[in-house]
Amino acid sequence: MEGHGLTIILICIGLLLADVYISNGLRSTLKKSRFIQGRTFQIGYWAISVLLVIGLIASVFIKFSVGFKGAVLLLFFLLLACKVCFLPFILVDDIRRLTLSIARKRKKEEPEFPASQPKPDAIPRSEFLIKAGLIAATLPLAGLSYGIINGVYNYRVRRRTVYLPNLPKKFDGIRLGQISDIHSGSFYNKKAVLGGVELLLGEKPDFIFFTGDLVNAQSNEMREYQDIFAKVKAPLGVYSTLGNHDYGDYSWWPDAAAKKKNLDDLKTTHKNMGWDLLMNDNRRLKVDGEEIGILGIENWGLLSRFPKYGRMDLAVQNTDDLPVKLLLSHDPSHWQAQVVPNYPQIDMMFSGHTHGMQFGVQTEHFQWSPIQFVYKEWAGLYHEGNQQLYVNVGYGFLGYPGRVGILPEITIFELRSGNDPKKVG
Repeated sequence: MEGHGLTIILICIGLLLADVYISNGLRSTLKKSRFIQGRTFQIGYWAISVLLVIGLIASVFIKFSVGFKGAVLLLFFLLLACKVCFLPFILVDDIRRLTLSIARKRKKEEPEFPASQPKPDAIPRSEFLIKAGLIAATLPLAGLSYGIINGVYNYRVRRRTVYLPNLPKKFDGIRLGQISDIHSGSFYNKKAVLGGVELLLGEKPDFIFFTGDLVNAQSNEMREYQDIFAKVKAPLGVYSTLGNHDYGDYSWWPDAAAKKKNLDDLKTTHKNMGWDLLMNDNRRLKVDGEEIGILGIENWGLLSRFPKYGRMDLAVQNTDDLPVKLLLSHDPSHWQAQVVPNYPQIDMMFSGHTHGMQFGVQTEHFQWSPIQFVYKEWAGLYHEGNQQLYVNVGYGFLGYPGRVGILPEITIFELRSGNDPKKVG
């Protein structure tokens, strides 16, 4: 923790130094602007920058509410994105000035233009570059604002055909729905949330998986949304598991008993909605006498800041006779860390957790997001030998109340017997 904290502090010092560079660049170039040269701008600029840096450090070392942390991170990275877009223009201007200064020293001074003769540049190049940089700095604001207005409830259905060689014939063509990462504490539009649920039900899945993070921190966040998600039903059942946010680890509790009650209340919410919550457990799904296994574990994340409550040894008990085993595990890092090397009998794992960072590009044949530098498997379908993983980028949102490029997802799988024809031959 000490090394991690030191890294955060060094990053913050670097950001403040960048602020000094930006502030001085603005003042030295836009000398005619009374606002930029005035005390109000300087005080406001530094107050916002310093307070956000303090808030970022405090969020790392102090257990604030998820809402507070989300607001701090949203403002911090929004302004950071603006500054990153602006910095190159100041650097280019400084490099230009340095180059001209060196060139002038190497040659004789040119005669000044008479007062009656206009200068060659109607707009000084420095001023042009800085103004262009200010325009570029507004692009992140525009993009993120668009994501708040149009992206956050813009639910999309993604359809996938999944081939499982040992799938019983009675299950061939069966339809599975998946949603993940509801984060009900972030919602502010019940009508839009209901619209997503109706979109899922309109697909008529035979059974449904929910892969964790029902809330941000506390079970009472579901109070206004339990009736909406209680509508999520399917003929063969709805199966759910817990995510890292569901345990109350990111909230302050007066004692251990209060935290336990919060988790118990969340489990009751799953039950009240008619969802079968799998806690290191399994179920046998039967169709016309044939069976497959549905396994679910508690949260297990490879990164140290996420809990490892999952017990695969318990989840796989009494499933050896089942031809296909489908696993619900919230964090996709669990797949490569434990499932692939130690549990080859798991045919496919279903996860969420990453949100696709709620920012990036996602098309049918290409996807990119900054989250891929943290998680190797972060969105979509993955293969490793005979095993598969699907990562859903989430139904809700956390922190930044929007989505840019990575839209909220409802996944519909068609399970087919046999091998994937695209991989044969």
